Amino acid sequence: MSANSFGARSTLRVGDKSYEIYRLDAVEGAARLPYSLKVLLENLLRTEDGANVTADHIRALAGWDPSAQPSQEIQFTPARVIMQDFTGVPCVVDLATMREAVRDLGGDPSRINPLAPAEMVIDHSVIVDHFGTPDAFERNVEREYQRNRERYQFLRWGQTAFDQFKVVPPGTGIVHQVNIEHLARVVFARDGVAYPDTCVGTDSHTTMENGIGVLGWGVGGIEAEAAMLGQPISMLIPRVVGFKLTGELPSGSTATDLVLTITEMLRRHGVVGKFVEFYGEGVAALPVADRATIGNMSPEFGSTCAIFPIDAETIAYLRLTGRSEEQIALVEAYAKEQGLWLDPKAEPDFSEHLELDLSTVVPSIAGPKRPQDRIALTAAKQTWRRDVRNYVTVEGTLDEATAESFPASDSPAVSHSDNGDKPREQDGGVPARPHKKVPVTLADGTTFELDHGAVVIAAITSCTNTSNPYVMVGAALLAKKAVEKGLSRKPWVKTSLAPGSQVVTGYYERAGLTPYLDKLGFNLVGYGCTTCIGNSGPLPEEISKAINDNDLTVVSVLSGNRNFEGRINPDVKMNYLASPPLVVAYALAGTMDIDLFNEPIGEGADGQPVYLRDIWPSKEEVAEIVESSIGQEMFLRDYANVFDGGPRWQELPVPTGDTFSWDPDSTYVRKAPYFDGMTMEPEPVRDIRGARVLAKLGDSVTTDHISPAGAIKVGTPAAQYLQEHGVEPKDFNSYGSRRGNHEVMIRGTFANIRLRNQLLDGVEGGYTRDFTQEGAPQTFIYDAAQNYAAQNIPLVVIAGKEYGSGSSRDWAAKGTALLGVRAVIAESFERIHRSNLIGMGVLPLQFKEGESAESLGLTGTETFDIIGIEKLNEGVTPREVTVRADGKEFQAIVRIDTPGEADYYRNGGIMQYVLRNLLRK
Repeated sequence: MSANSFGARSTLRVGDKSYEIYRLDAVEGAARLPYSLKVLLENLLRTEDGANVTADHIRALAGWDPSAQPSQEIQFTPARVIMQDFTGVPCVVDLATMREAVRDLGGDPSRINPLAPAEMVIDHSVIVDHFGTPDAFERNVEREYQRNRERYQFLRWGQTAFDQFKVVPPGTGIVHQVNIEHLARVVFARDGVAYPDTCVGTDSHTTMENGIGVLGWGVGGIEAEAAMLGQPISMLIPRVVGFKLTGELPSGSTATDLVLTITEMLRRHGVVGKFVEFYGEGVAALPVADRATIGNMSPEFGSTCAIFPIDAETIAYLRLTGRSEEQIALVEAYAKEQGLWLDPKAEPDFSEHLELDLSTVVPSIAGPKRPQDRIALTAAKQTWRRDVRNYVTVEGTLDEATAESFPASDSPAVSHSDNGDKPREQDGGVPARPHKKVPVTLADGTTFELDHGAVVIAAITSCTNTSNPYVMVGAALLAKKAVEKGLSRKPWVKTSLAPGSQVVTGYYERAGLTPYLDKLGFNLVGYGCTTCIGNSGPLPEEISKAINDNDLTVVSVLSGNRNFEGRINPDVKMNYLASPPLVVAYALAGTMDIDLFNEPIGEGADGQPVYLRDIWPSKEEVAEIVESSIGQEMFLRDYANVFDGGPRWQELPVPTGDTFSWDPDSTYVRKAPYFDGMTMEPEPVRDIRGARVLAKLGDSVTTDHISPAGAIKVGTPAAQYLQEHGVEPKDFNSYGSRRGNHEVMIRGTFANIRLRNQLLDGVEGGYTRDFTQEGAPQTFIYDAAQNYAAQNIPLVVIAGKEYGSGSSRDWAAKGTALLGVRAVIAESFERIHRSNLIGMGVLPLQFKEGESAESLGLTGTETFDIIGIEKLNEGVTPREVTVRADGKEFQAIVRIDTPGEADYYRNGGIMQYVLRNLLRK
């Protein structure tokens, strides 16, 4: 029960029901707040307890100064938690381990139980092993169950052991699409109280729900566990960036083009740690599908959220997707009563402003390695020709005539790491391209030549775009027109269709579009993240061999949100994000070395050239199919038994009991080590002395570089571990599927094939120098870490700007901690990873403005002392600490930003803090 200091508790009557609400207008200043801060204010009013949330916190938020830098801490209590299986399995492992820790410390294990509703959607485990055939979906699902039987049995135990924990079984859809189509409430009604639906998730793209007015964002699994156990999330009242939209998208431009444009603008502007809120008359003209596409990409901008207020479009979407009329009436009445309803003409107070006229958006792609690197489609060919020089050496790859037009003095394309967030250079010329044509013969006798720039993966994948019927219907109509012209995909392209929900294939069937996608090889492969998460599966053996034997720089094109290095497929160096229609177009072209505006995409059955403009569907054609083929009954049917699963799920044996019976032989699920030797009182914080550098890294090192993901390569420490435990390479599965086994995960931490550790020259992958050995030889990072641990030597990581950007992968922090890293010193951090490091007891330190490892002359070969962090034992968080490294000395900023984070660090991590608090109660 709230302390109700402001007399905000009131009653809202909707139809024949009455709900208790906490009125925002009871607090002076509330009306001027942006939508997102109004939601936070209601959260504080409802959870005011005089301790974690006080009247002063409420006044501070109501009196928000848009121009101020964040300094006031508040405690945010999300209404629910959502998970996907890659991050959700280790969450359940940790909760199961916490139950044992409580028992061992004399408590009741059943006390470890979600206090907030928690839902998991199993969507990250399906791999595109089979494609281009009518039975691809069934075969991939069968293989998924074979690989993941242990994990799925464990999750079924979690379903029965924990209250308020529900699991959406495999083969249903992608977590974020299932969330906005079914799970999201928009306005909660619980125990007679109505309040805004707020939701944090163990996936950075949780922000997709922002498109329907639900405030939430991605957190690490460790923060999600704390939220499930009733622990509020500590945060600073943020700056809010207002993004005004005007006009309408022109014909030929899609929601994908819009979101890539917004991503480029906001990443350049700088919104890390800020809220972004969209307003203006252009918002009212934007369907929810487009809003959700934008919200989904919030992590790519770097913002905490990217939210749209509730309006008539939201209500129409809730009705379409089968929410009850009672729920819809509550959402509308509550939003209007609380001032949460969009006024398209309003100009709320914001900290910063940007504006975009939607009519200026042009067809675009992004790549080859980051989502914010937008390229206008008109410049795609020349930009690829410049960027490929970063992957292909000129010498030995060009004939003499071509080499003359490819001078060594020509600078390569400006990469992000070289040029901050400035847009890449553009010029009117099209540089020459490198060639390395390799003959390939497939098993069916098909022959062709494979060259640099060949598109070997074309995937319609990821919730970002598969939730949007306009771009999905656009892709299918383009396929239809292409088939009717007699076009086909190139034989070296691995094509796949992985929608975010079963509704997509439902409207494809109703519109009669499925046969055309199938004809081009875009057969259904699964309802899951697939290619976007790195589950693209192996390329055909002959193609993979040609690529690796000849060091070919080939390309993937996907309708996803992530294209970081090493993420999509180990054989593919360059990866581009594109709308679903452009994915189909590039599958037809088979190469990035094409001007889709001016060069033919192929030759029709009549022998005449076919251009993209000949098969591009009009805006009106797309709208007609969307309006005639999608109905409420499809959502009601597909979500009627969403938690039941099919026969495969129901036939899995379900373990029982309050605590889990761990299988000592399991290579998927093992008891986590975080509470080993834990006592009721934490050890005092100690300064770090005698530390060595495990890795010295550059700019834009993402959680994909740090956290294990994708395939497990033979010969690596993780592979060696699995083989020692009787697992054959064909059954390795992915790192993501083995996140419940810390032994596999720590061996894959910092093991990305594209990681560049500057302790080594010209080496990529999970390697370092081991200073415990004479001559500091090159070795695997895991092996070196074990040698350091044997000698009780603490470790540090040194990094550049934007350290930890990308997915909200808690294993990027867990693996770092378990390798023995005590501190990370970087030029800047991405929000989620910084908080995850603290949650695992790793100290984040930041170089002072204008300083870096290079400016301070740090080589990474030094021995480090970090002095001054012991002030935390006195209840004080030092602003800076002193770092000494072989005679060099500098001050580093302590990035423990809130008192709550200081408590987590003192306890050795957030899980230990929560566990001790539960036991004390």
